[in-house]
Amino acid sequence: MSDEQDFDPVDALAEDEDAYALDQDIVETILQAVEAQDQNQLIALLEPLHVADIADILEQISRSERAALIDLWGIELDGEVLSELEEGVRDEILRDLPDHVLAEAVRELETDDMVYLVGDLDEPQQEKLLHALEDADRAAVKMSLQFDEYTAGRLMQRELVSAPEHWNVGDIIDFMRASDDLPESFYDVFIVDPRQHPLGTVRLSKIMAAPRATKLTDLMSEDFRTIPVDQEQEDVAYAFNQYHMVSAPVVDGDGRLVGVITIDDAMEVLEDEAEEDMKLLAGIGDEELSDSVLQTARLRFPWLAVNLATAILASLVIGLFEDTIQTLVALAVLMPIVASMGGNAGTQTLTVAVRALATRDLTSSNAMRIVRREALVGLGNGLVFAVVIGVVSWLWFDVALLGVVIAAATVVNMLVAGLAGILIPISLEKVGADPALASGTFVTTVTDVVGFFAFLGLAGLVLL
Repeated sequence: MSDEQDFDPVDALAEDEDAYALDQDIVETILQAVEAQDQNQLIALLEPLHVADIADILEQISRSERAALIDLWGIELDGEVLSELEEGVRDEILRDLPDHVLAEAVRELETDDMVYLVGDLDEPQQEKLLHALEDADRAAVKMSLQFDEYTAGRLMQRELVSAPEHWNVGDIIDFMRASDDLPESFYDVFIVDPRQHPLGTVRLSKIMAAPRATKLTDLMSEDFRTIPVDQEQEDVAYAFNQYHMVSAPVVDGDGRLVGVITIDDAMEVLEDEAEEDMKLLAGIGDEELSDSVLQTARLRFPWLAVNLATAILASLVIGLFEDTIQTLVALAVLMPIVASMGGNAGTQTLTVAVRALATRDLTSSNAMRIVRREALVGLGNGLVFAVVIGVVSWLWFDVALLGVVIAAATVVNMLVAGLAGILIPISLEKVGADPALASGTFVTTVTDVVGFFAFLGLAGLVLL
Protein backbone atom coordinates (compact mmCIF):
# COMPACT_ATOMS: atom_id res chain seq x y z
CA MET A 1 0.00 0.00 0.00
CA SER A 2 1.81 3.04 -1.26
CA ASP A 3 -0.11 5.80 0.48
CA GLU A 4 -1.28 5.24 4.04
CA GLN A 5 -3.38 8.40 3.91
CA ASP A 6 -5.61 6.81 1.26
CA PHE A 7 -6.24 3.73 3.38
CA ASP A 8 -9.84 3.51 4.65
CA PRO A 9 -10.38 0.82 7.35
CA VAL A 10 -14.15 0.75 6.84
CA ASP A 11 -13.76 0.17 3.09
CA ALA A 12 -11.24 -2.56 3.79
CA LEU A 13 -13.76 -4.31 6.00
CA ALA A 14 -16.59 -4.00 3.49
CA GLU A 15 -14.57 -5.13 0.47
CA ASP A 16 -13.39 -8.35 2.04
CA GLU A 17 -15.12 -11.42 0.62
CA ASP A 18 -16.20 -12.18 4.20
CA ALA A 19 -17.97 -8.92 4.99
CA TYR A 20 -17.27 -9.09 8.73
CA ALA A 21 -13.73 -10.44 8.70
CA LEU A 22 -10.83 -8.12 9.39
CA ASP A 23 -8.68 -7.35 6.37
CA GLN A 24 -5.07 -8.07 7.28
CA ASP A 25 -4.12 -4.70 5.76
CA ILE A 26 -5.94 -3.01 8.65
CA VAL A 27 -3.87 -4.83 11.24
CA GLU A 28 -0.60 -4.23 9.40
CA THR A 29 -1.29 -0.52 8.93
CA ILE A 30 -2.18 -0.08 12.58
CA LEU A 31 0.97 -1.89 13.66
CA GLN A 32 3.03 0.33 11.37
CA ALA A 33 1.58 3.39 13.10
CA VAL A 34 2.40 1.86 16.48
CA GLU A 35 5.96 1.06 15.42
CA ALA A 36 6.38 4.65 14.16
CA GLN A 37 4.93 5.96 17.45
CA ASP A 38 2.48 8.03 15.41
CA GLN A 39 -0.41 8.54 17.84
CA ASN A 40 -2.42 10.76 15.51
CA GLN A 41 -2.26 8.18 12.74
CA LEU A 42 -3.21 5.41 15.17
CA ILE A 43 -6.25 7.32 16.44
CA ALA A 44 -7.28 8.17 12.87
CA LEU A 45 -7.11 4.48 11.93
CA LEU A 46 -9.01 3.26 14.99
CA GLU A 47 -11.71 5.93 15.08
CA PRO A 48 -13.87 4.62 12.19
CA LEU A 49 -13.68 1.02 13.39
CA HIS A 50 -16.38 -0.57 15.53
CA VAL A 51 -15.25 -1.36 19.07
CA ALA A 52 -15.78 -5.08 18.40
CA ASP A 53 -13.36 -4.91 15.45
CA ILE A 54 -10.77 -3.10 17.57
CA ALA A 55 -11.16 -5.82 20.19
CA ASP A 56 -10.56 -8.46 17.49
CA ILE A 57 -7.37 -6.67 16.43
CA LEU A 58 -6.11 -6.60 20.02
CA GLU A 59 -6.82 -10.31 20.37
CA GLN A 60 -5.06 -11.23 17.13
CA ILE A 61 -1.76 -9.42 17.66
CA SER A 62 1.02 -10.51 20.01
CA ARG A 63 1.24 -9.46 23.63
CA SER A 64 4.15 -7.06 23.01
CA GLU A 65 2.34 -5.46 20.05
CA ARG A 66 -0.80 -5.18 22.15
CA ALA A 67 1.04 -3.46 24.99
CA ALA A 68 2.67 -0.99 22.59
CA LEU A 69 -0.67 -0.18 20.94
CA ILE A 70 -2.46 0.41 24.24
CA ASP A 71 0.43 2.53 25.52
CA LEU A 72 0.39 4.72 22.38
CA TRP A 73 -3.42 4.98 22.37
CA GLY A 74 -3.22 6.19 25.96
CA ILE A 75 -5.94 8.46 27.32
CA GLU A 76 -7.90 8.18 24.05
CA LEU A 77 -8.63 4.49 24.77
CA ASP A 78 -12.31 3.71 24.19
CA GLY A 79 -13.64 1.93 27.28
CA GLU A 80 -16.21 -0.02 25.26
CA VAL A 81 -13.34 -1.93 23.64
CA LEU A 82 -12.47 -3.40 27.04
CA SER A 83 -15.94 -4.90 27.44
CA GLU A 84 -15.66 -6.59 24.01
CA LEU A 85 -12.38 -8.39 24.72
CA GLU A 86 -12.10 -12.05 25.60
CA GLU A 87 -11.39 -12.52 29.28
CA GLY A 88 -7.69 -13.38 29.12
CA VAL A 89 -6.75 -10.39 26.96
CA ARG A 90 -8.99 -8.07 28.95
CA ASP A 91 -7.41 -9.07 32.27
CA GLU A 92 -3.93 -8.61 30.81
CA ILE A 93 -4.75 -5.09 29.59
CA LEU A 94 -6.47 -4.12 32.84
CA ARG A 95 -3.40 -5.14 34.83
CA ASP A 96 -1.09 -3.03 32.65
CA LEU A 97 -3.24 0.09 32.18
CA PRO A 98 -2.24 3.18 34.20
CA ASP A 99 -4.92 4.02 36.73
CA HIS A 100 -5.80 7.39 35.19
CA VAL A 101 -6.20 5.86 31.72
CA LEU A 102 -8.41 3.07 33.06
CA ALA A 103 -10.54 5.52 35.04
CA GLU A 104 -11.07 7.73 31.99
CA ALA A 105 -11.91 4.73 29.80
CA VAL A 106 -14.48 3.36 32.23
CA ARG A 107 -16.08 6.71 33.07
CA GLU A 108 -18.28 6.80 29.93
CA LEU A 109 -19.52 3.20 30.17
CA GLU A 110 -22.97 2.04 31.23
CA THR A 111 -23.04 0.67 34.76
CA ASP A 112 -23.35 -2.97 33.64
CA ASP A 113 -20.11 -2.63 31.66
CA MET A 114 -18.46 -0.81 34.57
CA VAL A 115 -19.39 -3.66 36.91
CA TYR A 116 -18.16 -6.23 34.38
CA LEU A 117 -14.73 -4.61 34.29
CA VAL A 118 -14.38 -3.51 37.91
CA GLY A 119 -15.37 -6.95 39.17
CA ASP A 120 -12.23 -8.47 37.61
CA LEU A 121 -9.78 -6.07 39.23
CA ASP A 122 -7.87 -6.76 42.42
CA GLU A 123 -9.05 -4.80 45.47
CA PRO A 124 -6.46 -1.96 45.46
CA GLN A 125 -6.98 -1.25 41.75
CA GLN A 126 -10.72 -1.59 42.23
CA GLU A 127 -10.70 1.08 44.95
CA LYS A 128 -8.63 3.47 42.82
CA LEU A 129 -11.00 3.06 39.92
CA LEU A 130 -14.12 3.51 42.03
CA HIS A 131 -12.62 6.65 43.54
CA ALA A 132 -12.19 8.11 40.04
CA LEU A 133 -15.88 7.63 39.16
CA GLU A 134 -18.60 10.16 39.73
CA ASP A 135 -20.57 9.72 42.97
CA ALA A 136 -23.69 8.31 41.28
CA ASP A 137 -21.71 5.84 39.19
CA ARG A 138 -19.61 4.78 42.17
CA ALA A 139 -22.71 4.09 44.26
CA ALA A 140 -24.35 2.12 41.44
CA VAL A 141 -21.25 0.01 40.81
CA LYS A 142 -20.73 -0.72 44.51
CA MET A 143 -24.35 -1.79 44.85
CA SER A 144 -24.12 -4.11 41.87
CA LEU A 145 -20.88 -5.65 43.16
CA GLN A 146 -22.78 -6.77 46.25
CA PHE A 147 -24.67 -9.29 44.15
CA ASP A 148 -23.25 -12.70 43.35
CA GLU A 149 -21.34 -13.07 40.12
CA TYR A 150 -23.32 -14.49 37.19
CA THR A 151 -26.64 -13.17 38.52
CA ALA A 152 -29.07 -10.58 37.16
CA GLY A 153 -27.75 -8.06 39.70
CA ARG A 154 -24.34 -8.15 38.04
CA LEU A 155 -25.77 -8.27 34.52
CA MET A 156 -28.23 -5.38 34.78
CA GLN A 157 -27.56 -1.73 34.13
CA ARG A 158 -28.85 0.96 36.48
CA GLU A 159 -29.58 3.49 33.74
CA LEU A 160 -33.22 3.23 32.72
CA VAL A 161 -36.24 5.42 31.99
CA SER A 162 -39.29 5.12 34.24
CA ALA A 163 -42.43 7.20 34.57
CA PRO A 164 -45.29 7.49 37.08
CA GLU A 165 -48.63 6.11 35.97
CA HIS A 166 -50.31 9.53 35.77
CA TRP A 167 -47.93 10.86 33.06
CA ASN A 168 -48.91 11.26 29.44
CA VAL A 169 -46.85 11.09 26.24
CA GLY A 170 -46.00 14.79 26.38
CA ASP A 171 -44.68 14.45 29.95
CA ILE A 172 -42.32 11.61 29.11
CA ILE A 173 -41.08 13.28 25.92
CA ASP A 174 -40.34 16.52 27.79
CA PHE A 175 -38.62 14.54 30.53
CA MET A 176 -36.39 12.69 28.09
CA ARG A 177 -35.50 15.84 26.17
CA ALA A 178 -34.53 17.65 29.38
CA SER A 179 -32.53 14.75 30.81
CA ASP A 180 -28.76 14.70 30.33
CA ASP A 181 -28.16 11.17 31.63
CA LEU A 182 -30.43 8.96 29.56
CA PRO A 183 -29.15 5.44 28.81
CA GLU A 184 -27.11 5.27 25.62
CA SER A 185 -29.65 2.86 24.16
CA PHE A 186 -33.01 1.72 25.52
CA TYR A 187 -36.24 0.31 24.14
CA ASP A 188 -38.93 0.62 26.79
CA VAL A 189 -40.20 3.10 29.36
CA PHE A 190 -41.21 1.40 32.60
CA ILE A 191 -44.40 2.61 34.27
CA VAL A 192 -44.09 2.43 38.06
CA ASP A 193 -46.31 3.06 41.08
CA PRO A 194 -45.26 5.39 43.94
CA ARG A 195 -43.34 2.52 45.58
CA GLN A 196 -41.33 1.92 42.38
CA HIS A 197 -43.07 -1.33 41.57
CA PRO A 198 -43.22 -1.85 37.77
CA LEU A 199 -46.77 -1.85 36.43
CA GLY A 200 -46.07 -2.19 32.72
CA THR A 201 -43.91 -1.15 29.80
CA VAL A 202 -44.36 1.24 26.89
CA ARG A 203 -42.29 0.83 23.73
CA LEU A 204 -40.56 3.96 22.47
CA SER A 205 -42.15 3.41 19.07
CA LYS A 206 -45.62 3.74 20.62
CA ILE A 207 -44.63 6.93 22.45
CA MET A 208 -43.32 8.53 19.27
CA ALA A 209 -46.48 7.63 17.33
CA ALA A 210 -49.03 8.80 19.91
CA PRO A 211 -50.41 12.34 20.51
CA ARG A 212 -48.91 14.22 23.46
CA ALA A 213 -52.14 14.06 25.47
CA THR A 214 -52.30 10.26 25.40
CA LYS A 215 -51.90 8.72 28.84
CA LEU A 216 -49.00 6.28 29.11
CA THR A 217 -51.26 3.74 30.81
CA ASP A 218 -53.34 3.64 27.60
CA LEU A 219 -50.22 2.56 25.69
CA MET A 220 -48.86 0.36 28.44
CA SER A 221 -48.41 -3.37 28.01
CA GLU A 222 -48.97 -5.37 31.17
CA ASP A 223 -47.65 -8.52 29.52
CA PHE A 224 -44.07 -8.28 30.76
CA ARG A 225 -41.78 -10.34 32.96
CA THR A 226 -39.72 -9.08 35.84
CA ILE A 227 -36.30 -10.54 36.58
CA PRO A 228 -35.39 -11.13 40.26
CA VAL A 229 -32.09 -9.49 41.07
CA ASP A 230 -30.62 -12.78 42.33
CA GLN A 231 -31.68 -14.88 39.33
CA GLU A 232 -28.89 -16.82 37.61
CA GLN A 233 -27.79 -15.12 34.38
CA GLU A 234 -28.24 -18.37 32.47
CA ASP A 235 -31.94 -18.34 33.42
CA VAL A 236 -32.16 -14.67 32.43
CA ALA A 237 -30.77 -15.42 28.97
CA TYR A 238 -33.17 -18.34 28.59
CA ALA A 239 -36.14 -16.07 29.42
CA PHE A 240 -35.08 -13.52 26.81
CA ASN A 241 -34.72 -16.20 24.15
CA GLN A 242 -37.87 -18.08 25.10
CA TYR A 243 -40.19 -15.08 25.39
CA HIS A 244 -38.61 -12.89 22.68
CA MET A 245 -37.92 -10.04 25.08
CA VAL A 246 -35.99 -6.93 24.11
CA SER A 247 -35.56 -5.59 27.63
CA ALA A 248 -36.77 -6.62 31.06
CA PRO A 249 -37.02 -4.82 34.42
CA VAL A 250 -34.96 -6.18 37.31
CA VAL A 251 -36.59 -6.06 40.75
CA ASP A 252 -35.26 -6.49 44.28
CA GLY A 253 -36.71 -8.69 47.01
CA ASP A 254 -39.51 -6.19 47.62
CA GLY A 255 -40.46 -6.02 43.94
CA ARG A 256 -39.00 -2.53 43.40
CA LEU A 257 -37.46 -1.59 40.08
CA VAL A 258 -33.66 -1.44 40.45
CA GLY A 259 -32.33 -1.94 36.93
CA VAL A 260 -32.87 -3.24 33.44
CA ILE A 261 -31.36 -5.99 31.30
CA THR A 262 -31.30 -5.51 27.54
CA ILE A 263 -31.19 -8.09 24.80
CA ASP A 264 -27.54 -7.48 23.87
CA ASP A 265 -26.40 -8.52 27.34
CA ALA A 266 -28.74 -11.52 27.40
CA MET A 267 -27.53 -12.74 24.01
CA GLU A 268 -23.93 -12.40 25.14
CA VAL A 269 -24.71 -14.70 28.06
CA LEU A 270 -26.32 -17.20 25.68
CA GLU A 271 -23.21 -17.16 23.52
CA ASP A 272 -20.96 -17.59 26.56
CA GLU A 273 -23.02 -20.52 27.84
CA ALA A 274 -22.98 -22.24 24.44
CA GLU A 275 -19.23 -21.73 24.18
CA GLU A 276 -18.74 -23.08 27.69
CA ASP A 277 -20.74 -26.23 26.88
CA MET A 278 -18.74 -26.79 23.72
CA LYS A 279 -15.44 -26.45 25.59
CA LEU A 280 -16.56 -28.74 28.40
CA LEU A 281 -17.64 -31.39 25.91
CA ALA A 282 -14.17 -31.24 24.38
CA GLY A 283 -12.51 -31.24 27.80
CA ILE A 284 -10.52 -28.05 27.26
CA GLY A 285 -11.84 -25.87 30.07
CA ASP A 286 -11.85 -22.08 29.89
CA GLU A 287 -9.28 -21.87 27.10
CA GLU A 288 -8.79 -18.90 24.77
CA LEU A 289 -6.70 -18.37 21.64
CA SER A 290 -4.67 -15.69 23.42
CA ASP A 291 -3.50 -18.11 26.16
CA SER A 292 0.17 -18.98 26.35
CA VAL A 293 1.56 -22.46 25.67
CA LEU A 294 1.87 -23.13 29.41
CA GLN A 295 -1.68 -21.95 30.16
CA THR A 296 -3.14 -24.02 27.32
CA ALA A 297 -1.22 -27.14 28.31
CA ARG A 298 -2.26 -26.75 31.95
CA LEU A 299 -5.95 -26.42 31.02
CA ARG A 300 -5.91 -29.47 28.75
CA PHE A 301 -3.83 -31.72 31.00
CA PRO A 302 -6.51 -32.82 33.52
CA TRP A 303 -8.92 -34.19 30.94
CA LEU A 304 -6.11 -35.83 28.99
CA ALA A 305 -5.19 -37.58 32.25
CA VAL A 306 -8.80 -38.71 32.67
CA ASN A 307 -8.83 -39.95 29.08
CA LEU A 308 -5.64 -41.89 29.77
CA ALA A 309 -7.32 -43.57 32.73
CA THR A 310 -10.38 -44.52 30.67
CA ALA A 311 -8.16 -45.78 27.84
CA ILE A 312 -6.35 -48.01 30.32
CA LEU A 313 -9.75 -49.32 31.44
CA ALA A 314 -10.63 -50.19 27.84
CA SER A 315 -7.22 -51.83 27.42
CA LEU A 316 -7.86 -53.97 30.51
CA VAL A 317 -11.04 -55.24 28.86
CA ILE A 318 -9.02 -56.14 25.75
CA GLY A 319 -6.48 -57.87 27.98
CA LEU A 320 -9.17 -60.21 29.27
CA PHE A 321 -9.43 -61.63 25.76
CA GLU A 322 -5.72 -61.82 24.97
CA ASP A 323 -5.85 -65.53 24.13
CA THR A 324 -8.85 -65.00 21.86
CA ILE A 325 -7.06 -62.23 19.91
CA GLN A 326 -3.89 -64.33 19.55
CA THR A 327 -5.94 -67.19 18.14
CA LEU A 328 -7.69 -65.00 15.56
CA VAL A 329 -5.61 -61.94 14.63
CA ALA A 330 -8.47 -60.55 12.49
CA LEU A 331 -10.17 -59.52 15.73
CA ALA A 332 -7.41 -56.97 16.41
CA VAL A 333 -7.92 -55.52 12.93
CA LEU A 334 -11.68 -55.13 13.34
CA MET A 335 -11.86 -53.95 16.97
CA PRO A 336 -11.40 -50.23 16.16
CA ILE A 337 -14.42 -50.34 13.83
CA VAL A 338 -16.77 -51.38 16.62
CA ALA A 339 -15.38 -48.83 19.08
CA SER A 340 -15.33 -46.00 16.55
CA MET A 341 -18.92 -46.53 15.39
CA GLY A 342 -20.16 -46.59 18.98
CA GLY A 343 -18.11 -43.56 19.97
CA ASN A 344 -19.35 -41.45 17.07
CA ALA A 345 -22.98 -42.47 17.62
CA GLY A 346 -22.70 -41.65 21.32
CA THR A 347 -21.18 -38.24 20.58
CA GLN A 348 -24.02 -37.40 18.19
CA THR A 349 -26.64 -38.19 20.81
CA LEU A 350 -24.65 -36.47 23.55
CA THR A 351 -24.35 -33.22 21.60
CA VAL A 352 -28.10 -33.08 20.99
CA ALA A 353 -28.87 -33.94 24.63
CA VAL A 354 -26.54 -31.36 26.17
CA ARG A 355 -27.88 -28.58 23.96
CA ALA A 356 -31.49 -29.61 24.64
CA LEU A 357 -30.85 -29.54 28.38
CA ALA A 358 -29.24 -26.10 28.11
CA THR A 359 -32.25 -24.70 26.23
CA ARG A 360 -34.78 -26.45 28.56
CA ASP A 361 -36.19 -28.42 25.64
CA LEU A 362 -35.32 -31.72 27.33
CA THR A 363 -37.30 -31.92 30.58
CA SER A 364 -38.65 -34.57 32.94
CA SER A 365 -41.94 -34.55 31.02
CA ASN A 366 -40.40 -35.67 27.72
CA ALA A 367 -37.20 -37.37 28.94
CA MET A 368 -38.46 -40.95 28.58
CA ARG A 369 -39.76 -40.28 25.07
CA ILE A 370 -36.38 -38.86 24.02
CA VAL A 371 -34.51 -41.75 25.66
CA ARG A 372 -36.72 -44.21 23.77
CA ARG A 373 -36.19 -42.29 20.52
CA GLU A 374 -32.40 -42.31 20.88
CA ALA A 375 -32.40 -46.01 21.73
CA LEU A 376 -34.42 -46.77 18.60
CA VAL A 377 -32.20 -44.53 16.48
CA GLY A 378 -29.12 -46.33 17.80
CA LEU A 379 -30.73 -49.70 17.19
CA GLY A 380 -31.87 -48.76 13.67
CA ASN A 381 -28.51 -47.36 12.61
CA GLY A 382 -26.81 -50.31 14.27
CA LEU A 383 -28.80 -52.80 12.19
CA VAL A 384 -28.04 -50.98 8.95
CA PHE A 385 -24.32 -50.65 9.58
CA ALA A 386 -24.15 -54.16 11.02
CA VAL A 387 -25.09 -55.56 7.62
CA VAL A 388 -22.46 -53.43 5.88
CA ILE A 389 -19.68 -54.20 8.38
CA GLY A 390 -20.63 -57.89 8.56
CA VAL A 391 -20.47 -58.36 4.79
CA VAL A 392 -17.17 -56.45 4.50
CA SER A 393 -15.61 -58.53 7.30
CA TRP A 394 -16.83 -61.78 5.75
CA LEU A 395 -15.39 -60.93 2.33
CA TRP A 396 -12.18 -59.53 3.84
CA PHE A 397 -11.26 -62.55 5.98
CA ASP A 398 -13.41 -65.22 4.28
CA VAL A 399 -14.98 -66.20 7.63
CA ALA A 400 -18.79 -65.94 7.60
CA LEU A 401 -19.18 -66.28 11.37
CA LEU A 402 -16.71 -63.40 11.88
CA GLY A 403 -19.10 -61.19 9.91
CA VAL A 404 -21.98 -62.33 12.13
CA VAL A 405 -20.00 -61.59 15.31
CA ILE A 406 -18.96 -58.08 14.34
CA ALA A 407 -22.49 -57.34 13.08
CA ALA A 408 -24.00 -58.37 16.43
CA ALA A 409 -21.38 -56.39 18.38
CA THR A 410 -22.09 -53.31 16.26
CA VAL A 411 -25.83 -53.50 16.98
CA VAL A 412 -25.21 -53.87 20.72
CA ASN A 413 -22.69 -51.01 20.86
CA MET A 414 -24.78 -48.60 18.77
CA LEU A 415 -27.78 -49.25 21.00
CA VAL A 416 -25.70 -48.69 24.14
CA ALA A 417 -24.15 -45.56 22.59
CA GLY A 418 -27.59 -44.03 22.03
CA LEU A 419 -28.63 -44.79 25.61
CA ALA A 420 -25.34 -43.56 27.11
CA GLY A 421 -25.40 -40.36 25.05
CA ILE A 422 -28.79 -39.37 26.48
CA LEU A 423 -28.75 -40.91 29.98
CA ILE A 424 -25.32 -39.66 31.10
CA PRO A 425 -26.02 -35.92 30.66
CA ILE A 426 -29.51 -36.33 32.16
CA SER A 427 -27.98 -38.08 35.18
CA LEU A 428 -25.33 -35.39 35.59
CA GLU A 429 -28.00 -32.70 35.59
CA LYS A 430 -30.05 -34.61 38.17
CA VAL A 431 -27.13 -34.57 40.61
CA GLY A 432 -26.55 -30.85 40.03
CA ALA A 433 -23.52 -31.08 37.71
CA ASP A 434 -23.14 -29.36 34.35
CA PRO A 435 -24.44 -31.87 31.76
CA ALA A 436 -21.51 -31.05 29.47
CA LEU A 437 -18.93 -31.74 32.18
CA ALA A 438 -17.06 -34.99 31.44
CA SER A 439 -20.02 -36.38 29.47
CA GLY A 440 -17.84 -36.99 26.42
CA THR A 441 -15.30 -38.94 28.45
CA PHE A 442 -17.97 -41.06 30.12
CA VAL A 443 -19.75 -41.84 26.87
CA THR A 444 -16.52 -42.78 25.10
CA THR A 445 -15.55 -45.04 27.99
CA VAL A 446 -18.91 -46.80 27.93
CA THR A 447 -18.86 -47.38 24.17
CA ASP A 448 -15.24 -48.57 24.19
CA VAL A 449 -15.74 -51.01 27.06
CA VAL A 450 -19.09 -52.34 25.81
CA GLY A 451 -17.88 -52.52 22.21
CA PHE A 452 -14.70 -54.45 23.01
CA PHE A 453 -16.45 -56.71 25.50
CA ALA A 454 -19.32 -57.50 23.13
CA PHE A 455 -17.08 -58.11 20.11
CA LEU A 456 -14.36 -60.12 21.80
CA GLY A 457 -16.78 -61.96 24.08
CA LEU A 458 -18.99 -63.05 21.19
CA ALA A 459 -15.91 -64.00 19.17
CA GLY A 460 -14.71 -66.22 22.01
CA LEU A 461 -18.07 -67.95 22.23
CA VAL A 462 -18.78 -68.37 18.52
CA LEU A 463 -15.43 -68.64 16.75
CA LEU A 464 -13.29 -70.64 19.19
